[in-house]
Amino acid sequence: MKSAVEQLSTYKSVHLNPTNIKTHFVGIPLIIWSAFVMLNTIPISFLKLDDPTLVLNVAGVFAIGVLIYYAKLHLKLAVGLALFILPVLYTSYLVSQMEPAWLIAVSVFVIGWVFQLIGHKYEKAKPAFVDDLNQLLIGPFFLMAELYFMLGLEKGLDKTITPLAITKRRAIEASKKSA
Repeated sequence: MKSAVEQLSTYKSVHLNPTNIKTHFVGIPLIIWSAFVMLNTIPISFLKLDDPTLVLNVAGVFAIGVLIYYAKLHLKLAVGLALFILPVLYTSYLVSQMEPAWLIAVSVFVIGWVFQLIGHKYEKAKPAFVDDLNQLLIGPFFLMAELYFMLGLEKGLDKTITPLAITKRRAIEASKKSA
């Protein structure tokens, strides 16, 4: 498994433009929420409690698996992501119980991707997942890291990944010119 530093520096190498990062702060949460609405519509429940909003279904199992992955990468960032994902799980479950759940989910999903693509126009770089599908999971991890950095947390991690990201970006630019 690649380290948090390697994953974050790779992701950041195509997310250096501040406008792109801002669009990702809108787009990625929209995409995540809509994906969880869709996952919540899968009619499989592993555990159902008396409260109808407390279920362990496909969305919950997926969230647990991803959070375990994030915890293996970086425990402190995983805590922030867990705090983010809990209201996502709850609200996406509520919406999944509505009649037009799929219409809402697909609409929000498309809007989220529009934000992503606009950001990459500013960045003038293709999305990270084009070369590595695992980077789809790193997007939320990257945003949490950026949020921590904005709050003055995990400064050492920021000082480690940013120069690596710039070096990786220069290599990408050089390979474009030589092609």
